Amino acid sequence: MSRIPATFERLRAQGRTALIPFVTAGDPEPRVTVPLMHAMVASGADLIELGVPFSDPIADGPVIQRATERALLHRVSLRRVLDMVRLFRETDRDTPVVLMGYLNPIEVMGYTPFAAQARAAGVDGALVVDVPPEEGHDLVAALRGEGLDLVYLVAPTSTEERISRIGAVASGFVYYVSVKGVTGAGHLDVMEVARRLTPIRARVGLPLGVGFGIKDAPTAAAVARVADAVIVGSAIVGRMEQLAGAPEAIPGAVAEFLLSLRRAIDGVRGQGARGAPTSGPPSLAAEPQSAPAPPACPPSLGAKPESAPAPPACPPSLAAKPESAPAPPAGPPSLAAKPESAPAPPAGPPSLAAKPESAPAPPACPPSLAAKS
Repeated sequence: MSRIPATFERLRAQGRTALIPFVTAGDPEPRVTVPLMHAMVASGADLIELGVPFSDPIADGPVIQRATERALLHRVSLRRVLDMVRLFRETDRDTPVVLMGYLNPIEVMGYTPFAAQARAAGVDGALVVDVPPEEGHDLVAALRGEGLDLVYLVAPTSTEERISRIGAVASGFVYYVSVKGVTGAGHLDVMEVARRLTPIRARVGLPLGVGFGIKDAPTAAAVARVADAVIVGSAIVGRMEQLAGAPEAIPGAVAEFLLSLRRAIDGVRGQGARGAPTSGPPSLAAEPQSAPAPPACPPSLGAKPESAPAPPACPPSLAAKPESAPAPPAGPPSLAAKPESAPAPPAGPPSLAAKPESAPAPPACPPSLAAKS
């Protein structure tokens, strides 16, 4: 029995959006895959898409194509992928696993044997990118006979008739391709994605995952506002490619990246109903609630010794604070967490070092630092 429906029900009850990472099985070498799967779950993955290497990956962009080539160099086949899932299941019996790939390896094995062996290994479903709904009846029947789901893709160019046809045969969830083209291509327009998901929901009674083009935490957070699942592939596989020469470092690096996505996705919980995004473009999504820290006074307004005359009044947000005030955060002003009291401005250059008691008062703040409303 597939674990996918129960997983989405649990997440819906918790008010959370699913995080679904994709990796190619056997990339960059087979011994990495199972530890990587466990690391992804520990970092917040709710479901894993495991790519089955195939020699002609027509739906994949260059990044995942190269991952497939690396796996094929190690002769990673569909049977070996099932062995990896079986090993994963020895210690994780809860996280759903969906095999993503192409029809040819399944046809070679046979629909019924594939479904039976996939269920026995612990697979929960399959996403077969080159099986249209008009031609998938035999595969659907074989998978359903074993209690497995068949996930379908919906494209930005899919017609209403085709979406309805997909909704009639798909199970588990539906994968909305957010950009035209192959994996890793294009710029993600979250507002357009939200607009497209509305008519899809009217015709598909399944959770909607969004993938292709999700590259970082802000984009993931923006998609989480409108989708039931955030699917990330090329951004993960690209990081793995950079560490192909040090495979032992891959699980930790991927886990760190996924943790940043998980935090961003959970940060939008309760900030608006799905289908109606409450923020602007992805680059502005999921910003901290606190206002950014203001810039420091210029060097001419540097800290003076206690005996010096009082400096002119800076804007209230820039007023001098006691020596115990916390140091300003390291990040850029727009992302820095605002402390309860503003940090002390930096000291001026040597020429403006501590002055004798008779030193004249420094000039007033320039107009650009005037208090804002």
